[in-house]
Amino acid sequence: MDERLQVNRKNWNERTPVHAASESYDVEGFKSGRITLNSLEREEVGDVSGKTLLHLQCHFGLDSMSWARLGARVTGVDFSDAAIELARSLDDELGLGARFIHSSIYDLADALDEEFDIVFTSYGVLCWLPDLDGWAAAIYRHLKTGGTFYIADGHPSMGVFEPSESGDMLPAYSYFYEERLFEGGEPSYAGSQIIESPVYEWQHSLGEIVTALIGAGLTIEFLHEFPFSGYRAHSMMERGEDGWWRFPERNDSFPQLFSIRAKK
Repeated sequence: MDERLQVNRKNWNERTPVHAASESYDVEGFKSGRITLNSLEREEVGDVSGKTLLHLQCHFGLDSMSWARLGARVTGVDFSDAAIELARSLDDELGLGARFIHSSIYDLADALDEEFDIVFTSYGVLCWLPDLDGWAAAIYRHLKTGGTFYIADGHPSMGVFEPSESGDMLPAYSYFYEERLFEGGEPSYAGSQIIESPVYEWQHSLGEIVTALIGAGLTIEFLHEFPFSGYRAHSMMERGEDGWWRFPERNDSFPQLFSIRAKK
């Protein structure tokens, strides 16, 4: 495995128990029957009843098992052994019939020799991948002919800005491909406990994302952009009654979320 991904795996192993204990993930609510998927991806993916679904970068599997609750035959994949161990434990407890595989996306062909009706991934996934061509090739390899790939994620434009002391958002990073190393010692996006280990992230432009999928052989059905976020990406954002986060002023100035659906 790429040394940078080994660094990130250690970071995600450290995050997993913190996330599992957080209010944001609400594991107890999930055990009681909650579906963790948003209406956006449920509507844009469509009916999954009886279909095989591969969930890439599944973390500890709540979205994967939510698809199982909606009738899909699900396989989740993640490179964090702690996350996969927890996902398997939860699925054993709940009896949802999902399968979980411990693998990096880039090594998935060595661990899985199957094609699926749907390949799915969502929310905070692309920033952990140094190579989108390898990512797109894995999607193509594991998608049936006629099958659907779907992604919803934070728009790359959101990775450019950083809030200033005045509260304004100022351009601080490149919109285009960039590798960033964070030294650790900060809390994660869920839970208050400090994550000590360092982590790498990668910025990818929307053009890079679309071109990687086309280059792998997929046909784009749609690219949608939205003026809201699935999480509080900046401190001034406010959560609406619909559950999405928005800026209190000039919210429509730039896109905050995108989705792509493609076919093989």
